[in-house]
This record gives sequence, C-alpha cells and structure tokens, in this order.
Amino acid sequence: MLDVSAEEFDAAVGEALDGVPVEMTRLMDNVAVFVEDEPPPDDPDLLGWYDGTPLTERDWSYGGVLPDRIVIFRGPLLRMCQSHEELVDEVRITVVHEIAHHFGIDDDRLHDLGYD
Repeated sequence: MLDVSAEEFDAAVGEALDGVPVEMTRLMDNVAVFVEDEPPPDDPDLLGWYDGTPLTERDWSYGGVLPDRIVIFRGPLLRMCQSHEELVDEVRITVVHEIAHHFGIDDDRLHDLGYD
C-alpha cells in the first residue's frame, strides 16, 4: 500500500478539482466533494461515489435539497497505486468520473471515453 498522508491525498484531490475546466465547474450546481477513508463494506474496491440528482434529471421541482455528494475513497486508491504519480493520475480519473455522473454521464459512456 502506498504511504501518503491524509494531507497529501487531500492535496491530490484538490489538484484534480483545480484541473477541471472552469467552464465545467461553473456549471456544477449544488454539489460538494468529500474524501473518506473507506467505501461501504459491500464494495471495498469502490474508488469514488456520486450521490445526488444529475443535472440532466433535474426539473422544475428540484429545489430545497441538500447538496449532491461526490466522495473519493482514500483506502482503495492507496492500495491500487504503486507510486505518487500513479496516485495523482488515478485520483484525477476518479474525480472526473464522479463529476461526469453529476452531469448525467453514465458508466457505459465513461468507459467509451476511457474513464473506467
């Protein structure tokens, strides 16, 4: 397992978010990003999770709801990476993958784009 402090990991997530084009981040609405140590026990290899209502599914009735959540899971990413560079790349891919879900892009389309 790669040995990276929580602060270093959080910085990698921050860098990934900073790398998202401004045009996209301006379109993100009512979403917050979190880092947690481990995913749910029933899916121990899960790298990230989007929990919310994608922009493509919101209609006139959407309002007064808690922010959508993007969660990046530290443990599985640290276990799968052999170097800091690989970690930064995998964190970036995971962040982009979860942001894509916020925009309504499903896993099949992400796979076609190389984000799986």
